[in-house]
Amino acid sequence: MNIRVGFGYDVHQFAPSRELWLGGIKIDYHLGLAGHSDADVLIHALCDALLGAANLRDIGYHFPDTAVEYKNIDSKILLKETMQLLRSRGWELGNADCTICAEAPKLNPHIPAMQTTLSEVMAILPNQISIKATTSEKMGFVGRREGITAYVVVLVTST
Repeated sequence: MNIRVGFGYDVHQFAPSRELWLGGIKIDYHLGLAGHSDADVLIHALCDALLGAANLRDIGYHFPDTAVEYKNIDSKILLKETMQLLRSRGWELGNADCTICAEAPKLNPHIPAMQTTLSEVMAILPNQISIKATTSEKMGFVGRREGITAYVVVLVTST
């Protein structure tokens, strides 16, 4: 059995007149995130971690922000395609450990729904994906409430 790890990171700044999508769910907040797609920072970091673990480059390579077909796309579609690509190369997710860093909104109440949604999209068990939320203690761009960042580590296996 082959085992690999992958790391993903993504950041998006807040933007008015946008919906806030995190972990595949819509969160009621007065700001959304700026981006070519729906700007789901958690899913983007998750895709990068998965692609990196399988040595398949990064999310921008597979889903470029210059491509019209990805304008305002639901990031769950990108995640589903990433999982198909991973599995087509013989890899399967062991587990994912995710951290979202945001001063606002409060994310802990939304974590179970994110876990359920992501596990369904990825065709995995909910206990294979851990999601945590934290702040940056009012430091940096996250601390100034300018945006949200996400960090993800995954373990993938192949036989």
